[in-house]
Amino acid sequence: MKLWLKHVAIMVAVAGVVGVAAMLSGIIPIAASGGHWSVTRKVLNFSMARSVSTHSIGIDAPDLDNSAMVHRGAGHFETGCVQCHGSPVRPQSPIVAAMTPRPPALSTAVPHWETRELFYIVKHGVKLTGMPAWSGQNRDDEVWDVVAFLKTLPETDADAYRKLVTDSNTAVSEYLGPPHLQHLVTSTCGRCHGTDGRGRDSGAFPALAGQHQKYIAASLRAYAAGERHSGIMQPLAVPLADNEITDLAEYYSKLPTAFDDSPFEEAAAEPSPTDEITDELTGFQIAQNGIPSQKVPSCTGCHGPDRSDSYPLLSGQPSSYLAKQLTLFKRRDRGGTEQQHLMHPATDRITEKQIQAVAEYFAERE
Repeated sequence: MKLWLKHVAIMVAVAGVVGVAAMLSGIIPIAASGGHWSVTRKVLNFSMARSVSTHSIGIDAPDLDNSAMVHRGAGHFETGCVQCHGSPVRPQSPIVAAMTPRPPALSTAVPHWETRELFYIVKHGVKLTGMPAWSGQNRDDEVWDVVAFLKTLPETDADAYRKLVTDSNTAVSEYLGPPHLQHLVTSTCGRCHGTDGRGRDSGAFPALAGQHQKYIAASLRAYAAGERHSGIMQPLAVPLADNEITDLAEYYSKLPTAFDDSPFEEAAAEPSPTDEITDELTGFQIAQNGIPSQKVPSCTGCHGPDRSDSYPLLSGQPSSYLAKQLTLFKRRDRGGTEQQHLMHPATDRITEKQIQAVAEYFAERE
């Protein structure tokens, strides 16, 4: 037995010496032009598949049959993924095709992966392939948006894809802003927020038209600095020059707005003891009076139309967007501007039903 172990040890040592000698000699080719040997490619693909399968165990997918999720995922895909993977309207470039390994055409690759596996790959990336990890690691909701879109990709033709990633509400010819912002507004920001700043018809994206200039600018800077967490917005905000952020904020703040500038209704009477005990408070009551029994302040105290321009206007925003922001605050996953901490005491004490009620209230105030 000891002799057998000795032989194994010698073989391992020899293999190690040979490996080090090969590395030091530089004879191992690293040229992408040569590709991988067939056996190497099969071993790497098998190893990746087994690793993804193992590490994605326990990941439970939410309901992905949601058009808003698909729209958000498609918007990011067109901005951040087509450069390598192509799309139904854009084939992979020859540069990408010459990579080793070559990024897969996802319309044919997606069906080979389980939903949980797609989530793991999008969130964590794959080493030595050029596939990056998601830059906002605590934003699983964004990763699931991309997965929701990917699940539809094999059946998405060119026309359907264009509708997903193009703002059809406002023609590019109607853009009347500063010339140096036209490409950003029509090709980048407008893909999700609409060229008119209204957030498109899907309700998947927040409206920017009429929003406070100071708040928009502060949010873009927070995204760029990684202080507001988003794997979708941070890559778009980082390249912006400071003057572009200022000018974009001014442009959107002056667009015709979907927000209602009329004064809020008079505050409702103090909630009755019965109302304070359960989740049965209306969104109106929460917005105007807060929830005294839970020490939740009123929303309009900061977000009313005549309040500080450091706080966002909420009227007319999609209810799903507002509810998500409150939930992210509650989980400490959102981040934000320097005022973000003001939201934590309120969201720590509010329930999911109450979040939905107040989100629906503000969404209906257009």
